[in-house]
Amino acid sequence: MSVSPDVIVVGAGVTGLSIAWHLLGLGAKVAVVERSGVGAGASGVQPGGVRQQWSTRVSCALAQESTAFYRDFSRLLEPRTNPVLERCGYLFVADSSDRLAELEANVALQNEVGVPSRILSPSEAAEIVPGLLCEGIAGAAYCAEDGYFDQPQAVVEAFAEAVVRGGGEIVIGAVERVSFGPQGWTAELADRPGLSAPTMVVAAGVDTRALLEPLGIELPIVPEARFLFLSEPIRERLLDPLVVASERHFAAKQLANGRVLASDLAATGDPESGRGRWRATVAAGISSLLPILEYVTFPLLVDGMYDVTPDHQPILDTVSDAEGLWVAAGLSGHGFMIAPAVGRLVASALRGGRDPQLDHFRLGRFASRSIVRETQVV
Repeated sequence: MSVSPDVIVVGAGVTGLSIAWHLLGLGAKVAVVERSGVGAGASGVQPGGVRQQWSTRVSCALAQESTAFYRDFSRLLEPRTNPVLERCGYLFVADSSDRLAELEANVALQNEVGVPSRILSPSEAAEIVPGLLCEGIAGAAYCAEDGYFDQPQAVVEAFAEAVVRGGGEIVIGAVERVSFGPQGWTAELADRPGLSAPTMVVAAGVDTRALLEPLGIELPIVPEARFLFLSEPIRERLLDPLVVASERHFAAKQLANGRVLASDLAATGDPESGRGRWRATVAAGISSLLPILEYVTFPLLVDGMYDVTPDHQPILDTVSDAEGLWVAAGLSGHGFMIAPAVGRLVASALRGGRDPQLDHFRLGRFASRSIVRETQVV
């Protein structure tokens, strides 16, 4: 970059790249620093889900804005490839009356803000998902507009390409330390000169906390491993909507490439010791809910990492007494889904146009205990 940047963004995942792209649109000069490559962290292993079914008003608002962005993705970012947003629908199953009541309250809130979700009877759920065993379930929540990108990594790369095309720079280098001095905020790199700017946004996912701890900044972000089983590609279409049965700790979906993904939503610990238990949970979910998948094998186990906060909402805030240091992390597994809205919110605030929605994501909410938990997480 021939001119020093106005803003350094640490992290070239979808969140950091969205922030950078929005900043460039507002006239800022931006450099993005990434340790190894675009989407090399959590953004590179997530399955590309985009949904609007949430339990808090602000989550629904961010999801609606981001879904609208993703619908217009090709025009806005002009990707080299053309990732497709498959609107397959998300179906959340309730086994108990208590869980159904939670889903009903969520759907009522979602409908208030314009999300076209609805509650289904067991038989209606079986019509949406052929092969679903509806005996014994209490009902379900469904939104036909929810879906996923068939090439999620291509979405992340399209953001990166748009950043470079817009005049931003992506610098590959490990950030060893963040410091503040006469030049503003500096990302000190391991094997090349550091970068300095008046403003820095740390959007480094699970690494954000460790990067800022030496500055005395404590972030309530913890890593949470997530695991997915994947089948080999299957030509026959067996399952289109994503089915989530939280009481059974089970979720499953067939992707556009034919692979079926399935997950034990409660899987934690070491993959080698836990693999058998997690397979058993998946097998139980299939036999009791989706026997159409009974003969699907899952030879692949892939893992990813959520950066989780206590309320499963992100931290989007200034975090230092010295002006100009921001955090955009703690996305709690839904970073891809809301990255367009998060990028706009943070970029606008940095250029003097703070949106009141950011008040929900202040770091200080944890100390004051004024938190509203997002409960509809997968």
